[in-house]
Amino acid sequence: MNDLTPILVTGSHRSGTTWVGKMLAADSDVAYVSEPLNVHHRPGVYRTPVKHWYTYITDENGADYLPAFDELLDFKYHTVREVLSLRSFRDFLRMGRDFHTFFNGSMRGQRVLIKDPFAVFSTLWFEKQLHCKVVITTRHPGGFVSSLKRLGWNFDFGNFLDQPLFMRDHLEGDRAAMESMPKDDLVGQAALLWKIIYRFVASTRAGYPRFNIVRHEDLSRDPVGGYQTLYQSLNLDFTDRVRDIIQNSSSSENPAKLAKNKTHSVKLDSRANLDNWKKILTTEEIQRVRKMTEGVSETFYSDKEWE
Repeated sequence: MNDLTPILVTGSHRSGTTWVGKMLAADSDVAYVSEPLNVHHRPGVYRTPVKHWYTYITDENGADYLPAFDELLDFKYHTVREVLSLRSFRDFLRMGRDFHTFFNGSMRGQRVLIKDPFAVFSTLWFEKQLHCKVVITTRHPGGFVSSLKRLGWNFDFGNFLDQPLFMRDHLEGDRAAMESMPKDDLVGQAALLWKIIYRFVASTRAGYPRFNIVRHEDLSRDPVGGYQTLYQSLNLDFTDRVRDIIQNSSSSENPAKLAKNKTHSVKLDSRANLDNWKKILTTEEIQRVRKMTEGVSETFYSDKEWE
């Protein structure tokens, strides 16, 4: 009998969670479900509204989210809710895609894989309440910051400041830094966000050795070997078809950098993409990012990896 334990793939956004999730879902017994904790998620997939980016779910507020996640894991699709939410033809196409995923997953008894970077602070709850096997991706601070800079994506720390449980448990010491961060400082916002996210990830290492923490850079250098190890850890079936999909997604024939309108594409020259951040960030910005992420970045990246 197939292992039906759910899988959660998380980490910061722009850290390769989509690539990792889709490569793991290359196993034909896995159903890929994208970002139920995205504030713009589809109500057919997950019926509970989400107010904040990076919602913090713990035992104290978990009852607000657990019933809808139980339904998701049972492939219960909320057709009426989805139809009432449709605003464009694109929404209609997404409904068709999601309905097919849920119907196919239910009929074939597939294993659910939830890809959601915005669940990273809720990993302990996902493991305890939903019994998920957890995969957390990391990306070099320079790579993460440069990606947000290139795309022009800022981050409003009100998403954290407006979550009292989150502030109480993890972020009170960061209040001043978050409140004083200028709204137009993309580099500073991204560096602080990286530090907050991966400080939390680092804190889970000792207590949760079952979590698979994988570096985007390692997978990029050796996609087949890295994913084969991950497949084994998650009890997935690494077939020739899976190998071909992984090789195709990371081939040197793919673009070295994604176009801004294809931010979720998984076809990229994975090795050539590794050092793009050194061209996007200035020397001064790299120094600033390194300084701001000190105390956490060295847990995942050596001095040499800043050169």
